[in-house]
Amino acid sequence: MSSFPVLTSTLAPGPLAVLIQDKYKIKGPCVCRVFRTGINHTYMVETSDKKFVLRIYSYNWRTEAEITEELRLVLLLKENGISVSYPIPDQANTYLQPIEAPEGLRYAVLFSFAEGDKIRSLTPSTCWNIGSLMANMHRVTRGQKLDRVAYNSNTLTQLPYLYASEFFEKTMLEMQFVRSTGKFLTSLFEQVDSGQLRTGAVHLDLWYDNMNIKDEATITLFDFDFCGNGWLLLDMAYFSMQLFHTEPDKGQYEIKLKHFMQGYERITPIHEEELRLIPYAGAAIWIFYLGVQSQRFDNWSNIFLTNNYLVRYIGMVKEWLAYNNIKIPTNHTP
Repeated sequence: MSSFPVLTSTLAPGPLAVLIQDKYKIKGPCVCRVFRTGINHTYMVETSDKKFVLRIYSYNWRTEAEITEELRLVLLLKENGISVSYPIPDQANTYLQPIEAPEGLRYAVLFSFAEGDKIRSLTPSTCWNIGSLMANMHRVTRGQKLDRVAYNSNTLTQLPYLYASEFFEKTMLEMQFVRSTGKFLTSLFEQVDSGQLRTGAVHLDLWYDNMNIKDEATITLFDFDFCGNGWLLLDMAYFSMQLFHTEPDKGQYEIKLKHFMQGYERITPIHEEELRLIPYAGAAIWIFYLGVQSQRFDNWSNIFLTNNYLVRYIGMVKEWLAYNNIKIPTNHTP
């Protein structure tokens, strides 16, 4: 009797350990365990003398071409001395391992282990080093073109509103706010002085959860799953907004933000137009991730994506905008 169809599965770590030992010719014991089942699934892999991270991409989330572009970017950064978790080639010098999961074809990639810990409460000195690291990354990615998504007002705000509309009534005040904010940001972004805005490949998910910190000066970036094309200021904007929400003392937030910006500008200058747009871009990316949560409802976000959650989530956007003295013109037409 054939198996019943599934939306998603969690692959057993034992057979994955066997696969890794075979593909990478690892001698001795190899232990694989589930670390996190999020948008993609992450496993910790340990051999007798090394640690690795195995990512199993979700079914129909990223194409083989998109994953290949992500890895190309990460390897480019590694080659240029940027501290990143990088893909490990197997014995055939291949990075992607196709796996026939119950739901369909998925891809696995083995990454180097990033030493250190995730630190939610960052010190000013660490923020300075993160700014320098991001600026050095941007020196490499500026002008780089990936065969992946372009981040603009449509992909950051318009499409996410449509995705969220599948789960929330358009008459909700929060959904009306998302719609009005999207229209406002679209108009604003169309009028910017693009000549002052650096473009290239962006990470788009740089916050404390996607970097391990061994000490204040030893920071490793990882999880480039959302990398794409856009204004480099998008990375600064998202980090700044995440820092705002993880630091309850806004006096300390200002100090840490200042150190982050100073660390960045030690490496490369930030144009005035980029600085002006950072608060707006932060709001746009926040809306983008509401769309991601809506897209991944079936196998990730269904445990929290509720009306109450939307009220809190949009409340965080409003708090950020109010702090930056930004008022969004309202339009209550669903």
